[in-house]
Amino acid sequence: MSAGRGDRAENPDPLLVACALRIEQAALRSAGRGAPQAYGLLRTGMGPRAAERAVGRALERPGMERAAVLATGFCAGLVPGMHPGDLVVAEETRDPSGAVTCTGTALLAEALARAAPGRTVHTGALTGSDHVVRGQERAQLRATGAIAVDMESASTLWTATRGGGRPVAAVRVIVDAPEHELVRIGTVRGGISAFRVLRAVLPAFYDWHRSLLLPRR
Repeated sequence: MSAGRGDRAENPDPLLVACALRIEQAALRSAGRGAPQAYGLLRTGMGPRAAERAVGRALERPGMERAAVLATGFCAGLVPGMHPGDLVVAEETRDPSGAVTCTGTALLAEALARAAPGRTVHTGALTGSDHVVRGQERAQLRATGAIAVDMESASTLWTATRGGGRPVAAVRVIVDAPEHELVRIGTVRGGISAFRVLRAVLPAFYDWHRSLLLPRR
């Protein structure tokens, strides 16, 4: 039996936010105040296989059947003119497993613009990779229509939707871009900027989650 509107208000569907790295987890933990009642932060580890395993286990827990899943963290921008600290909201994620359409992209982009004024918010396709992408490979991925790349979002959302429909989204902060390629996250100004932006935008994730609980017309 499906939950009624009153049941959902009293027992809201959970929000699971997934990231890969300790530095991403630290940014999200530092901004954890005001989280929904049913909220979880999951560090999956690096790479698509680690993300698939960790997210799969998390969603098998009791009460997670209707959980919304949001993948986040850092990414590489593919479009010239992008800068460290810019935000990417995925309209879809894609990798060899397939493509997943994201939920509430426009609303999420608006919430991010409010949470991080002055930061550019890009929307488009977010592609997955099993390795760090550099140089010419960036241009090849851009030619497919993707605007950014990371190693976990596509696998996270594919795993989340594999057993049926649930709200999913992916938000990434650009840590390097074609004109701002980094050697290692967190060692230069671009990494520090991305950390600060990720810490600032968590309330936008909560706004997105709350919008899912509103009655649909």
